[in-house]
Amino acid sequence: MTGYRIALVPGDGIGTEVLPPAQALLDAVGRRHGITFTYDSFDWSCERYLAEGAMMPADGLDQIRGHDAVLLGAVGWPGVPDHVSLWGLLIPIRREFQQYVNLRPIKVLQGVPSPLRGAEAGDVDLVVVRENVEGEYSEIGGRMGRGTADELAVQESVFTRKGVTRVVEYAYAQAAGRGRHLTSATKSNGIVHTMPFWDELVAEAALRHPDVRTDKEHIDALCAKLVLDPGRFDVIVGSNLFGDILSDLAAAVAGSIGVAPAANLNPERDFPSMFEPVHGSAPDIAGQGRANPLGAMWSASMMLDHLGHPEAGAELLDVAFGTLAGGVSTGDLGGTATTDEFTRAALDRVGAGAGI
Repeated sequence: MTGYRIALVPGDGIGTEVLPPAQALLDAVGRRHGITFTYDSFDWSCERYLAEGAMMPADGLDQIRGHDAVLLGAVGWPGVPDHVSLWGLLIPIRREFQQYVNLRPIKVLQGVPSPLRGAEAGDVDLVVVRENVEGEYSEIGGRMGRGTADELAVQESVFTRKGVTRVVEYAYAQAAGRGRHLTSATKSNGIVHTMPFWDELVAEAALRHPDVRTDKEHIDALCAKLVLDPGRFDVIVGSNLFGDILSDLAAAVAGSIGVAPAANLNPERDFPSMFEPVHGSAPDIAGQGRANPLGAMWSASMMLDHLGHPEAGAELLDVAFGTLAGGVSTGDLGGTATTDEFTRAALDRVGAGAGI
């Protein structure tokens, strides 16, 4: 048996409702592959912030540094500004643990109709590789003259050769194992320093990967092309901001951001990586048993892949996708299943040997 210690951060809203289904499926599939999990749960959340003035304790990063991975539910709640919850929890984890790759797979799934005409299951299958620790999301800047007619705000972007090169190299590795096609998101016609620098480093990497076709697309045109012809894309690599926007857009094209997963990866495994659905805390349905656990399940599958168990990850994903294809879906996808009903149906498929 192989054992792993997982840090659970359920967070806010439906985050607390989707992690237990992911755990249950992890445990069920893990047993079939000789894998066991020990879970340590942490109450880091907006609720904690309102009660104690911080999203997590001062030594929070040290508390999870020794875990094999982190599973996150969702963060955010009315009454706590989004920049407070983000910079108080997610960004410190991503940066302290050098989770410089944000990996977001996008697929049109059977049972999830795409809003695009003609986009059927299998027609859209791409990956967005987002730089995750620098770029436009820096702490450099400030505001002056608050409340006056001359008030100004300055926000600096930070792009380093090391930071850009390592995420681009990761994207090329992904493309080499898929359709051998990489698209770089840029805006070098309007952003005069950072984006030409990005383009230059992508061009250098392209010379090292002649077996991968490389395209460059300006972000505005790329957004349009993702909607008009999403099937043309294989791997898209972008800066922190561009990757963030593109991955949510692509998930919507695939039919629902409610099923989309994400992996915050430290590819070298010097630190734990973090896995999370990207649907948010959904305060409007929290506590009603209506949350869709598929994004958390897909994230758990990505965790298995990262830990070196691709066969178990594939089985977990087959079970989750098969449950959806079998006609069991939650309200956000037009179905009537509760969170518990979807989870029970998935666990039943494991018991029946689904995915083998």
